[in-house]
Amino acid sequence: MGATILGSFAVAGSAMAAAHGVSACLITKTDTNPFFVKMREGAEAKAAELGITLNSYAGKIDGDNETQVAAIETCIANGAKGILLTASDTSGIVPSVRQARDAGILVIALDTPLSPLEAADMTFATDNFLAGELIGKWAAAKLGDAAADAKIGMLDLAISQPTVGVLRDQGFLQGFGIELGDPNMWGDEEDPRIVGNDVTAGNEEGGRTAMENLLAQDPMINVVYTINEPAAAGAYEALKSIGRENDVLIVSVDGGCPGVQNVADGVIGATSQQYPLLMASKGIEAIAAFAADGTKPAATDGKNFFDTGVALVTDQPADGVESISVAEGMDLCWG
Repeated sequence: MGATILGSFAVAGSAMAAAHGVSACLITKTDTNPFFVKMREGAEAKAAELGITLNSYAGKIDGDNETQVAAIETCIANGAKGILLTASDTSGIVPSVRQARDAGILVIALDTPLSPLEAADMTFATDNFLAGELIGKWAAAKLGDAAADAKIGMLDLAISQPTVGVLRDQGFLQGFGIELGDPNMWGDEEDPRIVGNDVTAGNEEGGRTAMENLLAQDPMINVVYTINEPAAAGAYEALKSIGRENDVLIVSVDGGCPGVQNVADGVIGATSQQYPLLMASKGIEAIAAFAADGTKPAATDGKNFFDTGVALVTDQPADGVESISVAEGMDLCWG
């Protein structure tokens, strides 16, 4: 399946005129991850098109809630009309989000739903559970009968279990055919195929260390779920160091150009591609519409968030799992 093609908000004419003099904020987890770099590009381009002044902020590292709280306070003080937020601490940021909304600011969560979801006016995101489910179904289909005896390493994001990490993890397990425990957390499943969970901070070094830790528990792991493609690259390096890079199935989520190239190179078997530029540009359009007449964005039909699309990228298609080729993924990738 390709990226969902979405219609624009009504921001022509009077809305565009109203947007002049309007300011908005983009607050990302970091300013170095290519995903957030592309998100900023999308927000900046759409803001320039609509005449909105955009101020961008980012945490020092993934998990830096304090800097994000300070950024929201600055946005409130500066009279921003809307805030686009990828939260590092999805529950810890909620009191600050509440203050912003009480001040009349539209707050849209990008990529990472807040906890609770309703803390933001709307969430613009990949269906992260579906993204995980696609790679889980693909991995199970590739293994066939051997899936019943798989040894799975789960490389998650952070101990705090932000929503995006939980959704991808749980989606993968369900797609693979593993019974979930509490779907709002990871690590409580009882299926013996799961060797264990470790955290990566979403970067290559973290992926390598987490993979080494899990291999110490069971050196015969043969399926590795990773929260994102940098973590997958680190996991591959750990496997390569013990000569097992060719007999372990690694799956991931993101769809950045380096990650899609890693699918082409055989480092990653399949990845679920998301579309950060679209999340941000649609978010800016929503702020323009809100500034014009108070209209708030609506959720995608049948969902409780605004779905910006997902596609499984692989050159090893599996029966019953819809996917696009690496060449198609390269045309849509970022970073």
